[in-house]
Order: sequence, then structure tokens, then C-alpha cells
Amino acid sequence: MGDFVAYYRVSTDRQGASGLGLEAQRQAVMRQVGGGQLIAEYTEIESGRRHTNRPQLLAALQECRKRRAVLLIARLDRLARNVAFIANLMESGADFVACDMPSANRLTIHILAAVAEHEREMISTRTKAALAEAKRRGTRLGNPRIEEARKKAAVHRHTQRPAEEVLRLMQNWRQQQWTLRRIADELNRLSIRPPRGRAWYASSVRNQLQVAS
Repeated sequence: MGDFVAYYRVSTDRQGASGLGLEAQRQAVMRQVGGGQLIAEYTEIESGRRHTNRPQLLAALQECRKRRAVLLIARLDRLARNVAFIANLMESGADFVACDMPSANRLTIHILAAVAEHEREMISTRTKAALAEAKRRGTRLGNPRIEEARKKAAVHRHTQRPAEEVLRLMQNWRQQQWTLRRIADELNRLSIRPPRGRAWYASSVRNQLQVAS
């Protein structure tokens, strides 16, 4: 029992197939809430490497401290695979629970975060080593048909839709009576690029919502 604040994080990539999308996180959180009360939900859309720019997480933590609530996340790696970030979170004064390990204590979470960060660094090291070895053997890296690839990419961008999570977030904001201009401004603030162009506008938001309806 108790009050809970949910924090979801999704990237601009399509994560639904991986089981880490917004709906999957919500389901995990609701199972953890049980007979308690979910008093607020915050959604961050960004890259997992941007550990310092988390305005929605800061807002969620502030809400937790104000309401004496517990922060719920679906998975530990939804926060960040970064030991310093996890340590700062644990020192924020707000309690939090990862739904995939609800009974874990703070030491366990710190250790698991360290392991996750180490795995990420090892993957990066192995990838760089493999590319260096391929280059040493004379393998031509990159796409030899770069112009054709660029043309195909341009066509793809023309027809591409935003990630499912982004569309759902846009629809939720619209249901909350947000204006098209406000939705566009928020997407731009979160550095979410539209399928075409460099920035969102009220017209592009309207077009995507019309297609999705």
C-alpha cells in the first residue's frame, strides 16, 4: 500500500518489439502498485546516454518528496546504465523501486548498475577492436553505394512515422487539451526529431495525429 509516482523512459527508437516500450513499462508499474495509489506519471523521451538532462525525472523526484511517495520504474536500466547517476538518485532523498527487482536493497542496485555499465563499456570496446581489425585486413568499411543509400534514406524519411511511443504521447497531450503549438514546442524541447525536417510545427503535429487516428 501507499502512494506511488511512475517514471517511464523511452528512446526515440521503436522499442515496442523489445518489450521495453511505454505500455510494457506501464503494465509492470501497475502490477507493482497493487492496492496502492498511483498519483502521478512522468514520461521521459531521450537517449540513454544523456544522463544529466532528465527534466521529467527531476519533476518525478520532486513530486515524490512533496507527496511522500515512492518512485516506481519498470526496469533499472530504464533510468541509466551509469553508476554515478544511480548513486545521485539514491542520495536524492526519495525512495524508489525497480519493478523487475522490488526486493533489492540499495547496495544490490548499485552493484547491478555497475555491472550494466561495465557490460556497455565492454560492448563498445569489442566493437572498436573488431572494426580496427577489419580495417587492418583491408576490409572496406562503410557503404560503397553511399549515394544510392542516401536516396533510399530520403524516401524512407518522407514516409516514416514517429515511434509508437511518441505518437501515443502526442495523443495523450492532445486529450489533455494541449494545443498543437504546445505539443510541437514540447517535442522540440525534448530533442525529438520529426520524420521530416529539423523541428516540429503545429501543422506537422496535426498531420501525424490525423494519420494516426
